[in-house]
Amino acid sequence: MWYLYGIVLLAGIANAIQPGQNGALAKGLSQPLTAGLFVGLGTLLTVLTAGLATGRLAWPTAEEVGHIPWWAWFGGVLGGGIVVTQLSVAHQVGAAPFLALLVTAGVVTSIALDHFGWVGFERHPASLLRILGGLLMIGGVVLVARF
Repeated sequence: MWYLYGIVLLAGIANAIQPGQNGALAKGLSQPLTAGLFVGLGTLLTVLTAGLATGRLAWPTAEEVGHIPWWAWFGGVLGGGIVVTQLSVAHQVGAAPFLALLVTAGVVTSIALDHFGWVGFERHPASLLRILGGLLMIGGVVLVARF
């Protein structure tokens, strides 16, 4: 299971690189949001290729669809919002502040999600040390954004 942490580290590196790539694509096109369509196409092809290569791709059954909470279908909308933000904001604020804010907002939000068991996560109490970690990340964002 340790290799999963390596995969997450690689995803984190990709998460830092992607806004710059998307921003450069947006700058090079006459309409910046057109870049979002190409990003979405790349996402579709990547997921399709991975699904076909691993045999882990199947159309959902009506029973599966019926058991999925309504809010679970909107993850793609949130992902699209992240891409639009990358296309329109990342180059203006800089790579470090952009990613620092993105990651810190995610960590602070995840503490609440874990604490309350929202959106399908198991409950993990927001201990004093977890809250302190979130506050330290907020302090880190301030340092990265100001200096």
